[in-house]
Amino acid sequence: MAALDSTMGPLLIGVILAAIMYGVSCSQMYFYFTRYSRDPWTVKLLVIAVWTTDTIHQGLISHSVYWYLVTQYGNPLALTQLVNTIIIEVFFNAFTGALVQSFFAARVWKLSGKRLYLVIPVVILILGEFAVSMAYSIKALYYKTFVDLVQIKGLSISINAFAAAGDVTIAAILCTILHRSRTGFTKSNTLINRLMVFAVNTGLLTSVCACLSLITIVALPDTFIYICFFFLVGRLYCNSLMATLNARKALRDVSTNDLSVSLRDIQPAASTNISNISPYSLSYKQYTGVDKHPVEEV
Repeated sequence: MAALDSTMGPLLIGVILAAIMYGVSCSQMYFYFTRYSRDPWTVKLLVIAVWTTDTIHQGLISHSVYWYLVTQYGNPLALTQLVNTIIIEVFFNAFTGALVQSFFAARVWKLSGKRLYLVIPVVILILGEFAVSMAYSIKALYYKTFVDLVQIKGLSISINAFAAAGDVTIAAILCTILHRSRTGFTKSNTLINRLMVFAVNTGLLTSVCACLSLITIVALPDTFIYICFFFLVGRLYCNSLMATLNARKALRDVSTNDLSVSLRDIQPAASTNISNISPYSLSYKQYTGVDKHPVEEV
């Protein structure tokens, strides 16, 4: 085994950083339920499901570090062994990622005017990541030591590759759709630019984290640095979802004169109550003096 600084050290750091981001996601969830009480029950259920899997994941990785550093303190042999919770956590990381990416896939579906050729690649990447994660977890449960995991290193690499590819694809499609919806009006283009930056940022951190996990497992296979980054992926997915839902009011305020970027199925609201704002889009209406954006879907 490598020195503790490159094995249990990254593991501990990963749990601490994940716990900090878990606190942020809890705060965001509280903000969401107090500000967007009129969102569809399906979106509320999604938020609860993501938070639940995220909570379980935090508990599992916390137990893993406690077992290695406290329960098995003074037992060097234990540091080479696999505790079940460090494998089971992969299941819940996969569920969190699949739920959040499915939400963004639904956004692509709606904003693209239900164009299958844009949605299918995203769905394939989401299902691919989930399937590989399940295969990795099931196989790993039969192994006893970290050395045994070398046998399924390819699956571990594939998980991070699928995650990064999925996030980049979703962000690229959303930015393309928004770019093509430009009206030529300065204020409407300013809002669209903000939406494009926001779309990139929501997938940027998860993509970077997955890439760092991928790079470190290849470049530093005898360390647990890749596990540190992997611990954070689920937390970043949860926070990206909550940030997207909670940012609707702030982004809509950019268009205080009722600039509207809307979906086909969203009717302009008569009220400015933020709980009426769609979780899938931001409304923009009267800069052009017409009821609908010239491009039917944004």
